[in-house]
Amino acid sequence: MRRKKIAIILGTRPDIIRASLILRYLREDKRIKTVLIWSGQHYSDNLKDIFFRELKIVQPDFDLKCHGKSDAETVSSLIARLYDLLKDLKPEITVFLGDTNTVVGCLAAAQLNIPIAHIEGCMRSYDWRMPEEKYRILVDHLADVIYAYLEEYKKQGIREGLNPDNIIVVGNPIVDILNEYYFKQQKIFEKMANVSFFTQRGIEKRKYLLMTCHRRENVGSKILLKTIFHLVGDAGCRVYFPASYRTQSIIKEFKLQLPNNLIMVNPVGYQEFLLLLNNSRGVVTDSGTVVEEASVLNVPSIQLRKSTERPQVYDVGASVKFDPTNPNKYPSKQVYRKFDSLYKKRWSHNLGDGKTSRRITEDLISRVLGNNVNGHLPEKYNLPIVRSYREDEIKVSG
Repeated sequence: MRRKKIAIILGTRPDIIRASLILRYLREDKRIKTVLIWSGQHYSDNLKDIFFRELKIVQPDFDLKCHGKSDAETVSSLIARLYDLLKDLKPEITVFLGDTNTVVGCLAAAQLNIPIAHIEGCMRSYDWRMPEEKYRILVDHLADVIYAYLEEYKKQGIREGLNPDNIIVVGNPIVDILNEYYFKQQKIFEKMANVSFFTQRGIEKRKYLLMTCHRRENVGSKILLKTIFHLVGDAGCRVYFPASYRTQSIIKEFKLQLPNNLIMVNPVGYQEFLLLLNNSRGVVTDSGTVVEEASVLNVPSIQLRKSTERPQVYDVGASVKFDPTNPNKYPSKQVYRKFDSLYKKRWSHNLGDGKTSRRITEDLISRVLGNNVNGHLPEKYNLPIVRSYREDEIKVSG
């Protein structure tokens, strides 16, 4: 008898991290077949393969190798290749995560009328400069099932006209991931955090800031990047910056001079990143995932964002805002003064209870086995069919 299929389509480093436990739990259930499809958006070893190894994830069943010179090239090849693959696979449901180029592949599933589930649904920054904002809205409005991390996200989706019955609040899987891959191994991480580890990197434990910067609205602008580097230059300590290859290329293209206190290196694996994060004074970042990880680990953050889809880190006092588009509103001295006050306190995060991955897995399996995957218009929301004409009014001459 054919096992029912769940196709999960991922493509970036944060996707691997957030979906790692979901993939493990799905593959433990032999009643269904889980197919992992990799878009190819991230493809180098230190942005992809090292994460599969460290998080103990089986390599993808299919790699579409969709990386191009532009977003348009990446997305167009993804839709075409994913369409052909899904047409052959015929999964009961497709699962997309987040807000990257990869989620635009949901158009292929929609064209084939294959149900869509979206993990990380209904997040909104209300900043239309961000391609990610457009992608979030696209996938949510095509999805049959939306897994929202928090109740406030569900309310945002409902205000947009999304069907509330399709939105399930599950908590944030980053809490589960850190419980599994950091807190359960905390003694190992503490042992790894020796003097040699930091000396080799030109930094001292607790005396540096970690940095990430990749968002297109930031790195795509020479002016905004210069503003960010000016903030970094005022940090008063070393700043360690594992930069994506794309960000490094843009810095070279803009011919920007790095601040003297900035150490820029190639991307690092997840274990090394968590080690660097948890032993820093804090993190300067424009990443949504990183500010959540920092909040859970009680590491203060400075967000390089005009607007964010993750305001919860501000709510608990875990983060300080720096808007690169308006640096005069948040001068460096003011930002670091507020940041220093965060460094001396602790907070309780509000992101979830560590059971999110189980909830999503159990809900997906029950839907697939119960033939309840297409929930876009449940019975109580069905609309009457409206004809474009009334047959009894058609008159044929002669």
